[in-house]
Amino acid sequence: MILNVSGRTDIVAFYSKWFMNRYKEGFVDVRNPFNPKLISRIYFEDVDLILFCTKNPLPIINDLKNIKKPIIFHVTLTPYKNDIEPNVPSKTEIIKGIKKISEIVGIDNLVVRYDPIFLSEKYNIDYHIKAFDKLCGLLNGYVHKIIVSFIDDYKNVRKNEKTLNFKLFTENDYELIGKNFSKSAKKNNMTVQTCFEDRNLSEYGFIVGECLSHELAYILTGKKYKNWKSRKEQKCNCVQMVDIGAYNSCKHFCKYCYANYDEQKVNYNYLKHSDNSSLLIGNIENVDVIKRRKD
Repeated sequence: MILNVSGRTDIVAFYSKWFMNRYKEGFVDVRNPFNPKLISRIYFEDVDLILFCTKNPLPIINDLKNIKKPIIFHVTLTPYKNDIEPNVPSKTEIIKGIKKISEIVGIDNLVVRYDPIFLSEKYNIDYHIKAFDKLCGLLNGYVHKIIVSFIDDYKNVRKNEKTLNFKLFTENDYELIGKNFSKSAKKNNMTVQTCFEDRNLSEYGFIVGECLSHELAYILTGKKYKNWKSRKEQKCNCVQMVDIGAYNSCKHFCKYCYANYDEQKVNYNYLKHSDNSSLLIGNIENVDVIKRRKD
């Protein structure tokens, strides 16, 4: 089993102590987001690999030496200010953290995500080209791969449309991003790729790959995994993972987020969190049904 920590919330940034408590105790409980009374119990003895996804890796860096499992890190690092990402720490500090993680887990097990890209009067093409080039320069020697994506039509995006003030991409926009990002990445010994994007920019040198490939998962675990199903009618080529997070529980409050859409609910859920609970949010109830999950 591959554990995703997490695509539903930023466990590393806000709940690292809870995660390490669960790791030390040997299991974690995950409430099914579509059937809340059903709980999956995951024992770490069944976990082959942990993928950490975060905007702020700093809280868990000192604990990584205590995790005796293969680790992959995806750190999202975008150039937006606090009008878009109100609670994300200093990007300078995040970059320092990325460099430390690269030294701990290895450059091949670390990915930076420039994700998502949106265009507005403030965050225009020139802004992104300069920001991406600067980012590549700062991370040269610490990162080999950067994954980019483009903003999607999520509920939270629609709710924050006036704040984001984004415009639709033109083919000229894609061309400028494709050519300039490829040039910056190559200059700094990196590759740039998309995963599961309608416009993959392969004609400009982008790699079309996976967020977590079957090849890398096999190298780290010696095991083969099924494909991850992203939607009922579609699937990408990433390996299947088990997410232990909960929606509406991330306090970064990014205006483009797909996992948050109700800030009042986020604050409510955050208050229900306990570092000593087996669940990320709340506690086990009498009506809950717990089943062990092994894959």
